[in-house]
Amino acid sequence: MSSSSLNPSAPGASRPAPTTEGTSAAPSEGRAGWTGHAAVLWAAAYGVLALVWTLTGTGFPFGVNDPGAQITLLRGLTPEVGAPVFAAVLLATAVATLAMAGRHAVRLRGTPRALLLTFGYTVAALLLVVVPTENVLALTAYAPMLILGAPFGWPRGIDYSRVLTWSLANQLWCMVGGFLIAFAVLAWQRRSRGACARCGRERDISAAHRARTVRWARRAAAVAVVIPLLYSVSRYAWLAGIPLGISDQMLHDLRESGGVWAGAGLATVAVIGAVLTLGLVQRWGEVFPRWMIGLAGRRVPIRLAVVPAAYAAPIVISGGLGIITSPQIWHMMGYSKVLVLTHALWPLWGVALAVATYGYHLRRLPACATCGRRG
Repeated sequence: MSSSSLNPSAPGASRPAPTTEGTSAAPSEGRAGWTGHAAVLWAAAYGVLALVWTLTGTGFPFGVNDPGAQITLLRGLTPEVGAPVFAAVLLATAVATLAMAGRHAVRLRGTPRALLLTFGYTVAALLLVVVPTENVLALTAYAPMLILGAPFGWPRGIDYSRVLTWSLANQLWCMVGGFLIAFAVLAWQRRSRGACARCGRERDISAAHRARTVRWARRAAAVAVVIPLLYSVSRYAWLAGIPLGISDQMLHDLRESGGVWAGAGLATVAVIGAVLTLGLVQRWGEVFPRWMIGLAGRRVPIRLAVVPAAYAAPIVISGGLGIITSPQIWHMMGYSKVLVLTHALWPLWGVALAVATYGYHLRRLPACATCGRRG
């Protein structure tokens, strides 16, 4: 293999010419334009719905109107305040994303650009982290059991109409909007600084930058593995009849109600998540291991690892913040504050998972099909 094939900047190396705005940027605009216009439609439609909540006084699904959410960052939010605020913010977001979408997006520099970026990312963060309650995290963790057990009537006594509520549906819909807005803002940020809207690279990524990112990703992955394991230990102890961090009476009540099995199920999901997080920094996270019949030796699709982690990170952060800010959780009878602290680490868990996922993405990022940049 020649040196020119390894080094894209070497004489004779072949690579696509970087696109420039107004020339061959069409492939780059395809994906960026799709997410941008989807974000506009989402924000406009949901903003109009929030306006209907405001005018009719009914339908607002968050805050005090969500009795199923015991731990939420929007506790105490009334429809009289929440509905018009949602309507105003979402309709303003529709205008902002429209200004950033497609080839005719506004071109800003300096403070106006920074303000528009800040607004867009803030709205995305609110939709991804503040709006979801612990019920989104619980539904995600219980989903495998609910899906596999539904045909057999297990778990018994589950009323799916009470699980999939109007409020929960809106929380999931807000997460969809949060991701769309984040992608739309990111694409505009890239284009406005002259980078490729598809991959975000302005130049080939240096080996030094890649090495630094990988080091930080490994440290973050270690944090994202340890924290869920700390949570799991107590739940498995309860299943074994050991009142680790709780009173004997609380353990008795959990065993009588079957709560220890629910806790063990959540602990198992957390352990599986910790193992999968290791794949973000291990070789088997890039190539399917030999024991996976039919897939052994094949490359793991990047999105197969990145998409679930990108979904999990914000709901873990949201769940942790909800616990930290909940007054009653710190005064729960028979529940050790040490266990509360293991939940309070969840925001760190979510951030660490996001960093580890970014490192995995950057490490495996191929040459861009649009601009040809590598690294």
